[in-house]
Amino acid sequence: MTDRRTFLKSLAGATAALSLSNAAFGAKSNSDRLGEVLPKRKLGRTGEYVTMLGTGGYHVGWTTERDAQEVIEASLEGGVRFFDTAESYSNGTSEERYGKFLTPKYRDLIFLMTKSTGKDAKTVQEHLEGSLRRLKVDQIDLYQVHSITTPEDVDNRIKEGVLEVLLKAKEQGKIKYLGFTGHQNPFAHTRMLERTKESDIFDAVLMPVNVLDQTYYSFTKNVIPKALDRNMGILAMKSLADGRFFAKKEKANWTSDDPLIPNYLSIKEAMHFVWSLPVSVLISGNENATFMREKVALARSFARLSEEQKMALIDKVKDIALTGELEYFKKKSV
Repeated sequence: MTDRRTFLKSLAGATAALSLSNAAFGAKSNSDRLGEVLPKRKLGRTGEYVTMLGTGGYHVGWTTERDAQEVIEASLEGGVRFFDTAESYSNGTSEERYGKFLTPKYRDLIFLMTKSTGKDAKTVQEHLEGSLRRLKVDQIDLYQVHSITTPEDVDNRIKEGVLEVLLKAKEQGKIKYLGFTGHQNPFAHTRMLERTKESDIFDAVLMPVNVLDQTYYSFTKNVIPKALDRNMGILAMKSLADGRFFAKKEKANWTSDDPLIPNYLSIKEAMHFVWSLPVSVLISGNENATFMREKVALARSFARLSEEQKMALIDKVKDIALTGELEYFKKKSV
């Protein structure tokens, strides 16, 4: 417990340093032509400040087109200015919907991220060109090597020239910043950090961050400190364990005050826990506008948890976390 308390305290200062309060912007700079913007946090060494809540593109791809449009509009109305997607989300449908409903009118207001699962230079180049076309943009703010799975996967992608093609695209102005993602294995992330230590090409990293992660095969413990040492932006996903915090999928509407995990913790506690760590953005997937508005409200109500409060939540779910069943996406071998 002492070690855990020391670890959480070591992250507390970094969390505080990320935040840029509304007052820091001034009355005008914390709003744009659409209205009030959510509080922003620093994205590592990029010099960019991004909204603490981001819209996940996976759900934008698989839900109905009308719902996707309404999610995008609810995000913008709620002050979200960070939008995530990937070429693999519904075979490009997510990017196409952003290209239809988001970028034509709002490109100047948003920070746009997409990603490639490509394992060789040729495939990544094709994915990048396709993304630019579908998104209807000339430059992507953050482009990520997507879904690395094992240290060996990292080694193979590097061997096959993935990083070289991305660096060339960055030089050409097609990409502004580079990052990488994964949800299976924290040691794939640490391998990527080790392999790029000299070149230091990555500006951001996307990983699962939630209250369960602290106990089992933890990205928070194994990756966040190393990424912070490199002054990288930390992007959080699966903050509700990909919906597995709910006993049944239909509970994902969370319109009531029912507990997230019965008798354990609330949705508000789960999300405020993540925002109390040094993450630049919590990326949230929502299949309709109602869900999106509810998460915007949780962002606006955020108050940073103390180390004691965070430890109490970790202890509450420790036994469940150790089973690994809720964080089903973590795999020690592939």
